[in-house]
Amino acid sequence: MEQKKQDTASALKDIISHAKEYGFVFPSSEIYDGLQAVYDYGQNGVELKNNLKNVWYKAMTMLNDNVVGLDAAIFMHPLTWKASGHVDSFNDPMIDNKDSKKRYRADTLLEERAAALEDEGKADEAKALMQAMAKGLDAGDLEAVRQLIIDQNIKCPVSGTANWTEVRQFNLMFSTQVGAVSEDASLIYLRPETAQGIFVNFLNVQKTGRMKVPFGIAQIGKAFRNEIVARNFIFRMREFEQMEMQFFVRPGTEMEWYNKWKETRMKFHQAIGLPADSLKFHDHDKLAHYANAAVDIEYKFPFGFKEMEGIHSRTDFDLKAHQELSKKKQQYFDPEINQNYIPYVVETSVGADRLFLAILCNAYTEETTGEGESLKQRVYLNIHPALAPTKVAVLPLVKKDGLAEKAQEITNQLKFAFNTTYDDGGAIGKRYTRQDLIGTPYCVVVDYQTMEDQTVTVRDRNTMSQERISIADLKEKLGHAVSMERIFEKLV
Repeated sequence: MEQKKQDTASALKDIISHAKEYGFVFPSSEIYDGLQAVYDYGQNGVELKNNLKNVWYKAMTMLNDNVVGLDAAIFMHPLTWKASGHVDSFNDPMIDNKDSKKRYRADTLLEERAAALEDEGKADEAKALMQAMAKGLDAGDLEAVRQLIIDQNIKCPVSGTANWTEVRQFNLMFSTQVGAVSEDASLIYLRPETAQGIFVNFLNVQKTGRMKVPFGIAQIGKAFRNEIVARNFIFRMREFEQMEMQFFVRPGTEMEWYNKWKETRMKFHQAIGLPADSLKFHDHDKLAHYANAAVDIEYKFPFGFKEMEGIHSRTDFDLKAHQELSKKKQQYFDPEINQNYIPYVVETSVGADRLFLAILCNAYTEETTGEGESLKQRVYLNIHPALAPTKVAVLPLVKKDGLAEKAQEITNQLKFAFNTTYDDGGAIGKRYTRQDLIGTPYCVVVDYQTMEDQTVTVRDRNTMSQERISIADLKEKLGHAVSMERIFEKLV
């Protein structure tokens, strides 16, 4: 049995095709030729994504006594974004190729060049390039950034030329109007991140929950960014979902908590099935305006190692900025040291869509079995059983002699405990294949022996091994295997 894991750029096409064909991800508004960088999650995709969100949320709030949840509104007072710095500085440097008329992020072009240098064994050159880019961006010297692109002889992949425009800043926030009458309407933004909803509710949660620092607030929600270049399927979209936790700490202890959460989050990604050799930390060369330390957890996608989650030490920037603009104190009285202060914040922020894509890329497995004329190939999704869209498929061997009715009876017994489906269409081998392709970890086969001794065959997705189990034991045994507890056990 030989497995072939997808690790090349061309593999992304196979994964995108698989995602659409088997109900995971569809292009949005496809009957109107779609909308660039906007996608819909299909019947299997929404189950997988919900499972990912659920396991993240429970890992945050159930496994940590000092982390609670929140669901803040998408629309916020526009001064929120003035205080956060998004109105003035939430920009990306963009550059156009004059020949192809294609637009690119200037920093992305340089980052990809640095990655190529690293692949060529020129790590020092790559590091120097990133430092020079960071220096130019920090100083607002966009001409220096453009000069780096020219010096590196970076060419447009479409035109093959280096005929570049100047670099300009591009604000990423979507704006709209709120109000019943246009002349009385005021400017409002679709939130570009979920974090600010947590910060403006800091005291509400702290006081009503009688929370003591250190404590965290976790939230899952939609965010919107008018990306210059949105590509790589659902990796970079204009409408996306974030899973963020802001952890409020006593000033001076932030690095201790930063390192703790850094390790905790890496452990989480491994616990849900992502292999350690496909994950790595990447420290930021250029820090955001609010951070004194930042690191990305990167996953090895088919298009290379890219950010999946960010851990940031945000200092007291956000709460202090909101205090100054709102004129309302955002302070906490710490009884242990008898002192008022604005807490520092350690943030963990993971893109739900990027995590979904990482799970899908890692799960997509091509396998060859047998030899010679009996050589067979199969594709299956090796998704952690607790995350799989469907946990169990119940399959009658044939639809006659009471087998179908017995299979439906078993389905009804199991579906209250975990997501169970019934399938009686086609040969049993084809039904196995259908379940393999959507990542169902277990198939329960009802056959003639079932009618005699009340046992069924349970077939494992990955190994294709089969085990005879009593119907009376099915819920307990399968329930144990597909429970999120199997993930949580690895986190404590």
